[in-house]
Amino acid sequence: MYDTILVPTDGSDAANRATEHAVSLARTFDADLYGLYVVDTQRYGKQTLGTDDVLEELEKRGREVLAELEERADADQVPVTTEVVDGRPSSEIMAYADEVDADLIVLGNRGLGGIGGTIGSNAERVVRYGDRPVITA
Repeated sequence: MYDTILVPTDGSDAANRATEHAVSLARTFDADLYGLYVVDTQRYGKQTLGTDDVLEELEKRGREVLAELEERADADQVPVTTEVVDGRPSSEIMAYADEVDADLIVLGNRGLGGIGGTIGSNAERVVRYGDRPVITA
């Protein structure tokens, strides 16, 4: 049913729930698992990211979050390929899903900046405008 699963993560509680679900699905379906962290350059603005140090620090945080995903996947003996990219999260998620030809995207319903019980803007864009099945957690 699923050969390739993409799990974008930002380290939020919702993303961690999505990670658990994605790892379980990858194990169940013997699917390739891909983890993605997007440094939200739109959120921080070009002036804030004007120095390489700031961008490098945000990318380092992404690698740390993906290392947690790798540990979780390794515990279930699920190989995972990870990548850190810069850009608008929803656009980068959909582009990466195209790149790896993902059969399914599993993402948190709300990211780090989210409050309340509704779906976050990036998750909504992926669900609304993406052309692949999406599960939110």
